Amino acid sequence: MSRETLINTVLAVALLALPLAAVSAGEPFYVTLATRMAILALGAVGLNLALGLGGLISFGHAAFFGIGGYVAGIFASHAFNQQPMFFGFSGSDQMPVIWLAALVISALIALPIGAISLRTSGVYFIMITLAFAQMIYYFAVSWPAYGGEDGLSILTRNAFPGVNTASPLGFFLICYALLMAALCVFWLVRNSRFGAALQAARQNEVRLASVGIEPFRIRLAAFAMSAAITGLAGALFADLNRFASPSMLSWHMSGELIVLIILGGTARLFGPVAGAVLFVLIEFVLGGWTERWQFFLGLMLLGVVLFARGGLIGLLAGKARHG
Repeated sequence: MSRETLINTVLAVALLALPLAAVSAGEPFYVTLATRMAILALGAVGLNLALGLGGLISFGHAAFFGIGGYVAGIFASHAFNQQPMFFGFSGSDQMPVIWLAALVISALIALPIGAISLRTSGVYFIMITLAFAQMIYYFAVSWPAYGGEDGLSILTRNAFPGVNTASPLGFFLICYALLMAALCVFWLVRNSRFGAALQAARQNEVRLASVGIEPFRIRLAAFAMSAAITGLAGALFADLNRFASPSMLSWHMSGELIVLIILGGTARLFGPVAGAVLFVLIEFVLGGWTERWQFFLGLMLLGVVLFARGGLIGLLAGKARHG
């Protein structure tokens, strides 16, 4: 077992052990804290697929995170009010239905965005993805039917068969299971022929094209897959807070997801998990001391960029191969 695989295993066990210990100690708040870590890590896993493997620095992934959140809110709202959405469908409060919708809608919206954005590269790609995200953000703000700038409340947490989702531990276990599934998808993609082509497109797209593989299609497929996973995280985040907010669509959210990946380790399997755990702990601990906790986060991010290019996972694993 490599050092990085051992670190990944410790992270997975620690994230699961934290809420179990919190329940035993009668501290449900820490279960919610662990749930937030798992959901943010899931969103970052999605972005890591595009950024880490494909080198696509997207500042627009908040759009998909927010779309997932609004899918959860809109479906739950129509299910509660029994008002039809389309073709007589009155929404749903069942999580599997909402997740499927969030995955499909996020991917479908990502396809035209990606098709346009991928015609550019570098800073132009960054700016055009940001522009699309801001367009969707302002659309949500100006959509009074679903709360406009006030957001959309979810009166009761959506349901999952056989699980009491109102229980903090039950909801955490759902989020944790989805995070582990997303990490398996990331591992499979990275070690597949598709993943090899995606990484080759990041390194030298001319050489990839010379062997008969179209880089554009590979990147577009990765962008849509990435958006779908991030949209799923958004649906869970809305359920966690019982609220879908335009802030989920803000460029700040995109920046936060990128920060998680950089802190944990770009293209590392458990990089998003390490980044999310570190980010939430910094926010919780330092946020209790000062309102300017982001200053210390910035210092830590600067240190990672300058002295630990592989992020926290890379620093602990040394030169070991990605796990």
